[in-house]
Amino acid sequence: MFLLAAISLGFLGSFHCIGMCGPIALTIPVRRTSSLSIIGGGLVYNLGRVFTYACLGLIFGLLGQGFVLAGGQSILSIVLGIIILALLIFPRIAGKYIRVGVMFSWVEKLKSALRRLFGMHSIRSLLFIGILNGLLPCGLVYLGITGAIATGNVVKGALFMVAFGAGTLPAMLAVTVIRDYISVRFRQRIRSVVPVLVGAMAVLLILRGMNLGIPYVSPSIESNGKTECHKCCHK
Repeated sequence: MFLLAAISLGFLGSFHCIGMCGPIALTIPVRRTSSLSIIGGGLVYNLGRVFTYACLGLIFGLLGQGFVLAGGQSILSIVLGIIILALLIFPRIAGKYIRVGVMFSWVEKLKSALRRLFGMHSIRSLLFIGILNGLLPCGLVYLGITGAIATGNVVKGALFMVAFGAGTLPAMLAVTVIRDYISVRFRQRIRSVVPVLVGAMAVLLILRGMNLGIPYVSPSIESNGKTECHKCCHK
């Protein structure tokens, strides 16, 4: 369920990301000598992004695992769900949070490094552009990280972010390959679906933390963070 949510969040949210990361994807130094070189360069760039997302999933999955070991997985899941709903209902709070992130000096250093890489024309530069791009402030990535924390596991956190990154691949690769054929109207329609998906993810997190005993949606969780296995009745 959570991997499906991660892929869906990445896919639908990627059309929103076109407006944010689109300028980078449109101008990456891909050799446009053939369709194969364009697709190959686009894949290398996007694989760099997914690699960064996987690393973030490992880090924040470890954080979530700490809550699980402390017996706070249920509370963590509910709190994360409430935070997402609050940011969805009050988007100005989310916008303010992102703007504050942009002010950090490390973001300016990232942008400076990206500018240098754009002056190069190699597979290696495309890979590192993708890796650094994955570290830039992005509200959608923050939501993905929230999901990684909620998994309560290092490996699952990484897998969640890989699935999230895989969901963004079709749209972001399309920006590079067929950049002149993606209409603004189409992007706007897809973007309107994103809040619904984000809200559904928040509700799922809250239900998951309530331990209602519903398989996959809200399974009962033991104090040690493991899901209880409900056995069938025996005579």
